[in-house]
Amino acid sequence: MTESERPTHVRPRHRTVDRVAEILEVVARSDGLSLTAISHKVGAPVSSVQGLVNGLVAAGYLDERARTYRLGVAPYFLNLLAGRGVVNRIVHEDLVELHAETDGTTVVLGVAVGSDVVYIDHCSTDPRTAYLAKRFFRRSLIRTSTGWVLLADWEQRDLWAYLETLAPEDEDRIQRFLVEQEKIREDGVAALPAAAEDMEIDGISVPVWERGRVVAAVGVVGPREVLQPRRAEIVDALRRHSGRWHSRG
Repeated sequence: MTESERPTHVRPRHRTVDRVAEILEVVARSDGLSLTAISHKVGAPVSSVQGLVNGLVAAGYLDERARTYRLGVAPYFLNLLAGRGVVNRIVHEDLVELHAETDGTTVVLGVAVGSDVVYIDHCSTDPRTAYLAKRFFRRSLIRTSTGWVLLADWEQRDLWAYLETLAPEDEDRIQRFLVEQEKIREDGVAALPAAAEDMEIDGISVPVWERGRVVAAVGVVGPREVLQPRRAEIVDALRRHSGRWHSRG
């Protein structure tokens, strides 16, 4: 980006909020952690973590038994208050159907978590993708086709703020994404952007809309040499299935 293209202001991160979010995530990924283990995983002294952990327990976001901390009820309660899950429009069977129609390719459902994309559901015979999805690993938004679909819907301020955080090795991806962004918005498809770290793997993805915004992306992922000859066929399948998902009340 040139100087004239840079945002005049970006949404700032907050160190305490980042630390609280990190604590919640490391605990959620475990079967229970001691205060010392939490401190080690977030890379901070016990003295600086203890107050935050105590506050999270008091508010119900963490639960403590025998000096072991687990995720509390409050995070689930927030979703109950909102009356929704992460994605309501798509169920697992939708991914299974798309997986079958695209002859066994990997199908993933991805959402943005902060500056990353996380696969929250999948249908795959590829153990590598299954492992990523089952462990909810974070992946770079700029390095996946699902990420490109999600980023295309971001407000300009948030998009530029995110792009500003990326490393120099992502500069080519940034420039290609900015060229494709409007087309992705108009067509509703990010097809084979060649954005992954493993250049042999690529994807074709479409957005999932709820409440007037993009809340997730569904992607068909696999070896580029397999997807490229079938690009039109897979795009057609994604659009047909997407039309059915979005016709639901």
